[in-house]
Amino acid sequence: MEPTAAKHSFLSNILVRLFSFAVLIFAARFAYLITVRGGSCYSTDFCFLSNNLYPNPKLRADLSYDGGDPFSGKNWRRSVDYYATIFQDLIAEGSLSLNSRALCIDTPSGEDVLALKEVGVVDSVGIFKKPSPPLVVQGNGRRQPFSGESFDFEFSGSGILEQSRRPSEFAAEICRTLRPGGFLVVHTAARDAYSFHSFLELFKCCELIRSREINGVDSSSWILEILLKKEKNPKFPALENSTLNGNAVNKCPVHGYKRELVKNAETLIMDEPLKPWITLKRNVKNIKYLTSMIDLSFKNRYVYVDVGARSYGSSIGSWFKKQFPKQNRTFEVYAVEADKTFHEEYRTKKGVTLLPYAAWVRNETLFFEITRDPSQKIMMRGKGMGRISSVQTSSSHMGDMDKIQGFDFANWLKSAVGYTDFVVMKMDVEGTEFHLIPRLIQSGAICLIDELFLECHYNRWQRCCPGQRSPKYQKTYSECLDLFTSLRNSGVLVHQWW
Repeated sequence: MEPTAAKHSFLSNILVRLFSFAVLIFAARFAYLITVRGGSCYSTDFCFLSNNLYPNPKLRADLSYDGGDPFSGKNWRRSVDYYATIFQDLIAEGSLSLNSRALCIDTPSGEDVLALKEVGVVDSVGIFKKPSPPLVVQGNGRRQPFSGESFDFEFSGSGILEQSRRPSEFAAEICRTLRPGGFLVVHTAARDAYSFHSFLELFKCCELIRSREINGVDSSSWILEILLKKEKNPKFPALENSTLNGNAVNKCPVHGYKRELVKNAETLIMDEPLKPWITLKRNVKNIKYLTSMIDLSFKNRYVYVDVGARSYGSSIGSWFKKQFPKQNRTFEVYAVEADKTFHEEYRTKKGVTLLPYAAWVRNETLFFEITRDPSQKIMMRGKGMGRISSVQTSSSHMGDMDKIQGFDFANWLKSAVGYTDFVVMKMDVEGTEFHLIPRLIQSGAICLIDELFLECHYNRWQRCCPGQRSPKYQKTYSECLDLFTSLRNSGVLVHQWW
């Protein structure tokens, strides 16, 4: 009996050892999944319970592009491999290390998080409005659920940043949670010079390391990869010579990309038109809008200011709302109009803020002339303002004047918008442009205007009276042309309006 008992004991020991070995292998595989693969199982190499490891069935269905298991699907695997290659390049150049604590921002599926773990950056996590643990926790780019200076590396791919409604808040959160000396990598489809500089303006906490064009995930499109490093002592760029709040003459920095945009604009009408009411109106069709040449993705707000707006249908409703190319952006609209005739109409217009004053170089009471029809010799009220004159004490002028309140338009503009905003302005102020434009330049407020549509008033030929010039304005067409030319030479994209 002893040999039989010994044999039974020997077999039992073998079974116990085999079972222990199997448990050890399973435990090792489980630890690998949790620490390296982020809890997901998608590989064909030694994968247990691949259909049950991921805790979010809905996400698994969403990611299953080819109808099969999402973690073995070609699109899913291709995305992970794509990001893994990107991160390996960053590791090779020293921008990312295996010891980095990494964050992927607004990643719904977590392919980039998984790629980080695969290349060895184990301490990685993603955020999205709908959590998908363990790869992605709840959060978003504008409200990161982490304390300050938590990460050594942050990544924003798939054009996430340009889709943000408030990119400045998005950037501020990155600056808050990224450690000094940490790196930020952003992938964007916007590749023009204007949007690139708009992007850099958002990240004042960082310095640019490099940018390069690379293939996107599908290999059929090109994207821009931007690498930034958070500075220990962030620099805040200012205007040349002075800040906007200074009293000295300010000069806008005219970058090469701005000169190129101005160069690509429609040509100015050099010869005075004999029928300006026809020529200038037709010229509107030739205008090359800035939004047809650039990408607006990285602007924080979109603002349209109509100076001398008159009625809502005069230009806001008839032109800006219907014809101006907005790239599907929602613009804040300001109507600057002192004539009380039009004020009531704006009370019913949603999305339009009325400033019931006259744009001027300082805050003071003004008088404007009531427009007269030269052929009928009668006063025309409500047809728009005439020349603005400074305060007068002589009562002899009061019969043809209306009193209005003027305000320092340049100061208001500086308080209302900033460099990260996209600002479009139309100005039709009955000759006051020769006062307002120099004030905008002197104060530096002109630097805040991205695109200007300016009607310049001069002693043009009259439609009613052939061979006669309008006595209303003293400036000549040549002086108007000088004004347009000087603005363009200063890097301001200005168009001749009618």
